[in-house]
Amino acid sequence: MTEPINDLIVALREELQQYGELLVLLERQQEQVIARASDEVVQSVSDIQSQARVVQQARVQREGRQRSVARRFAVDENAAFVTLIALMPPDYQPLVEALVNENNDLMRRVQKRARQNHLLLSRSLELMQRFMGMLFPTREVQTYNDHGVRHAQMVSSRPIYEAVG
Repeated sequence: MTEPINDLIVALREELQQYGELLVLLERQQEQVIARASDEVVQSVSDIQSQARVVQQARVQREGRQRSVARRFAVDENAAFVTLIALMPPDYQPLVEALVNENNDLMRRVQKRARQNHLLLSRSLELMQRFMGMLFPTREVQTYNDHGVRHAQMVSSRPIYEAVG
């Protein structure tokens, strides 16, 4: 009876570790954006994407173990952790509950940092586009799509320098 629970605990710990590694990468990326270390930022995007795939694999593994525990307790495979924890032996309940809470907390921190980085990167891109617009003037027409996202469409203007002769 305890083997599926032990497997779930291992999967929760693995998921927690992978979220932690993703958070470290996101924090490092934020530092690189602030330091304007463009080469490092470009590499960080690749690193973050790779780690996000590892997190997804860990989550899939944990979800499988969670379904296994649910089947063992003869409840719906999609039962929430609160339901499963209540059915576990008392010795396991505090550990599983703590791991679930830590995973949820870390996931929220990862989401918050990812949103912050997205805003920083978006702002950097916007500033660079303005800079490029000053160097190479074009007429820019901005419209909003059906999702409320601003879309800029460039309309070419005359070249800055026209050769004579």
